[in-house]
Amino acid sequence: MRNGRAAAATTRRQPSHAAAMFAGRGRAPGSRLPRARGRSCSQADQGHASEDKTAFMFSSGVERKAFILKHVKAENANRFGAYKDMADFRKCFAKAKHIVVISGAGISAESGVPTFRGEGGYWRKWKAQDLATPQAFARNPSQVWEFYHYRREVVQSKEPNAGHLAIAECQARLHRQGRQVVVITQNIDELHRKAGTRNLLEIHGSLFKTRCTSCGVVAENYKSPICPALSGKGAPDPQTQDAGIPVEKLPRCEEAGCGGLLRPHVVWFGENLDPAILEEVDKELALCDLCLVVGTSSVVYPAAMFAPQVSARGVPVAEFNTETTPATNRFRFHFQGPCGTTLPEALAPHETETVS
Repeated sequence: MRNGRAAAATTRRQPSHAAAMFAGRGRAPGSRLPRARGRSCSQADQGHASEDKTAFMFSSGVERKAFILKHVKAENANRFGAYKDMADFRKCFAKAKHIVVISGAGISAESGVPTFRGEGGYWRKWKAQDLATPQAFARNPSQVWEFYHYRREVVQSKEPNAGHLAIAECQARLHRQGRQVVVITQNIDELHRKAGTRNLLEIHGSLFKTRCTSCGVVAENYKSPICPALSGKGAPDPQTQDAGIPVEKLPRCEEAGCGGLLRPHVVWFGENLDPAILEEVDKELALCDLCLVVGTSSVVYPAAMFAPQVSARGVPVAEFNTETTPATNRFRFHFQGPCGTTLPEALAPHETETVS
């Protein structure tokens, strides 16, 4: 299946220029001025040297003021992070033929899905990193299944928010125009699917798929509860005692003659992503001419390198998040605020689009 284990040498897949790209953030003395943001998205950065020499040779104060404002805007973008001009982003959006959206936990948090990150990121007294590992499952499969049963039950009660819906609507609309929108998500909640997104790569798997530890069969599973023994179990309160469910009563494979123990079909800490899905990701990143980074902290690898890799070859990247991230200064655009507020405006039909 596409959404599963990963390539053993994920770091070897990262282009060598990516590491160098993060080596220095500042602009060296004497280097060229940053790209003027008012240009078209595909236009190369050129002509700054001659512009610098003629900066104070304009025939009117208006021209001089416009020139200075342009470079102040570019310098501010370079100093304080990505550029925040929605109108300029919309020009890029109108021209794009192959858009890639990379989404993370932030977009689903707006639907009420727990992120299990930060100070409040605990289930009982455990962090997700303590439970979402092969070692934890081997040591205490009952406890791990309680954790995932809780997550499944929570997610089944949630609905896609305006951000999910804006992406799905944009994808369907642009498809009718012969343009592509591909969503690469780190989320395992399937809210993109629930919103109607079709061209979707779930690189970390899904809460609603299981994998047999004996025969390896991957299957969809939307049962609630996933097995009788987990009914009413999984409460996140720190005082709750583990249920200690016997392993034979945990979810079991339904393939004829198997009956092996099932595990969630998600990528756990310490596991690699499926090389087949990484190949698909590489293909989409190579084709894209506009990239959106939505609700992701840009710290989980290898996904953290996807957008910087695209940006390094000159493709416009727009970050949508409630806060800046370690990668913000590497992107052309940054729109701060809830994805459910910023995305509908960013992805709305452009005046140049043909009505279909």
